[in-house]
Amino acid sequence: MTASTIPDSRFPIPGFTATDHALMARALRLAERGAYTTRPNPMVGCVLAQGDVVVGEGWHQRTGEAHAEVLALREAGERARGATAYVTLEPCPHEGRTPPCAPQLIAAGVTRVVVACGDPSPQVGGRGLDLLRQAGIDVQLGLLQAQARELNRGFLSRIERGRPWVRVKLAMSLDGRTALASGESKWISSMPSRQDVQRWRARSGALLTASGTVLKDDPHLTVRMDDGIPFAPPLRVVIDPGLAIPEGSHILDDNAPTLLLHAPEARVPKYLRGRDRTAIPARDGVMLDLGAVLHLLAERGINEVQTEAGATLCGGLLQAGLVDELLLYVVPILLGAHGKPLFGGWDASTMAERFDLRIVETRRIGTDMRLLLRPQAG
Repeated sequence: MTASTIPDSRFPIPGFTATDHALMARALRLAERGAYTTRPNPMVGCVLAQGDVVVGEGWHQRTGEAHAEVLALREAGERARGATAYVTLEPCPHEGRTPPCAPQLIAAGVTRVVVACGDPSPQVGGRGLDLLRQAGIDVQLGLLQAQARELNRGFLSRIERGRPWVRVKLAMSLDGRTALASGESKWISSMPSRQDVQRWRARSGALLTASGTVLKDDPHLTVRMDDGIPFAPPLRVVIDPGLAIPEGSHILDDNAPTLLLHAPEARVPKYLRGRDRTAIPARDGVMLDLGAVLHLLAERGINEVQTEAGATLCGGLLQAGLVDELLLYVVPILLGAHGKPLFGGWDASTMAERFDLRIVETRRIGTDMRLLLRPQAG
């Protein structure tokens, strides 16, 4: 998790009290507990309070199970009557795999609902707020909205933009190289950094790589956390235009699901005929259409994609304007002028063509420095 998901109560929003800020911040911290298990659903937290006394709280813990509001109402019981509900995302008005939340808040006798962020999904889209207001409940929207949107940036990206949030993970030397000229890269980052990557993998709906990386490194692309925290294995996605990955590759094992994306004319080897695979059209006659790749993943309910690949795929995403954030581990070593660059196929011939990034967070991880960066707006 990043520092940007932590609410900042130093700047109160007009119309909300200090208690409102504190309890919504508490709801956001609760919501974040579902980071590894709620997808494709958003992370949601709920706090029920009588004044400044919390009478119930909950968070959406796993897809298909009770939503945050329902858990908070169960804990509060009769104390929910006359209470204020602080919810990080608009309560749903529709029946899904679980009953709708807005009617349950009404039935429990809640008199005020403070919502951090509206839910833009077609099934909700303001109807949850309307239902609450029609029942005579005082509804307020927008408290800590930026923090709530940050928390669910992947879910909101899928709904609003029709594609997942794309994070590119790279490790580089101080001279900007990801590997030696030979391609050798194991391991340039420290063990703590490699362990840190596992948590970022665990919150991702899909891990994206390319056949070149599979052929060179034979990665597992699985989540390896030994602290007992539950998680749902992310989908492994391989861009393999010619279906060239060999039989017996780790990425074809049963430790996590795998999707192969290939060119329409690719010949399918016998050992891949029963695999989950989809043809994607090429763009400019070279690489598969990366926009189409992300659209397909959005249709499969993927909120966040973490890319772990070489310079070609990472450069292709950068050129296409599809990189939302860069997770960069900077390692205190030098690999020399002939080492592999971060991004291939892209170059700036003038300063006006440079790619500007802003630093969202910096953190020391072992002997390395972890940077979270995002493209500068405008």
